[in-house]
Amino acid sequence: MNTVVPTCAPASFPIPEFGRSAEGLIVARVGDAAYAMLPKADGRHFLGSIWRLSKPLSDWKRSDFYGHGGDVADEAAFRALVQEQAEHQGEKATLGRQEFRANANTPWGPSQGAVRYSEGVVFHSTSGHGGFHLSADRNAQVHRLLRDAGGWYEEDAAWAAVATAWPDLFTGLERRQAEETLRHNWPDAWEAIKGRALRPGESRTRDGEAFARDHAKDWVVISAIYSDQHRGFTEVIATCGGRRDPQSEERRFLVPSGDYKVGAFGFVIDEARHAVCDGPSSFIGWRGRAGG
Repeated sequence: MNTVVPTCAPASFPIPEFGRSAEGLIVARVGDAAYAMLPKADGRHFLGSIWRLSKPLSDWKRSDFYGHGGDVADEAAFRALVQEQAEHQGEKATLGRQEFRANANTPWGPSQGAVRYSEGVVFHSTSGHGGFHLSADRNAQVHRLLRDAGGWYEEDAAWAAVATAWPDLFTGLERRQAEETLRHNWPDAWEAIKGRALRPGESRTRDGEAFARDHAKDWVVISAIYSDQHRGFTEVIATCGGRRDPQSEERRFLVPSGDYKVGAFGFVIDEARHAVCDGPSSFIGWRGRAGG
């Protein structure tokens, strides 16, 4: 049986409806949006989504869902994500965004629909992409480290510059997503705006820079394959610092397959444990080389 769960959000916010699907999936509906906690092959789950799934929750199936909203740890996390979406929809309804047809060319093609967030702040959709366009006076107010000269900000990441400049035009969820996007993609701008340095673990870009500094003289894997010649081992190709330019010296190593777990920025060879591989290679590109 489907259950409606009360919420402490204002009455204007849609109330999430939770239930179980025909296949036993935990599902929810928020307005026209449908969500499901979908299992992955490794036993974990991710957030599935689709728009306007009108049939009863009990009739929903995994094949109904096409959107992928990232990993979901458990049911409590799923419910929190759904509640966040409900609050997002409610806030968005209060912002007064106006849809209209715009005769405009964008960097991603002709505009097929537009939304005015405020005077001089317009989002354009195209057949393949989309993003914001700012008027000249609006664009002049974007932080110099984020500003695009033409006032165009694509929807994947650069839109965060717009949300950072005018947070009052965005929902709480959008502001949090913009801040995260800024931290990971433009850490210099984030630090300038926030007035502090990012700590380890707060920015993928900063952490990648630290990894590169710390392992500039280490052998870092750039390619790997299960070894045909050495059972239970992975044959890897590594370069100093993980550099991939054609001038970099390459070396092959044998790593026990159970040990070969690649981190966020690469696998560092431990020369005390991982033997240099000078014999026949499982890499097609190495066959025929001297010693390979």
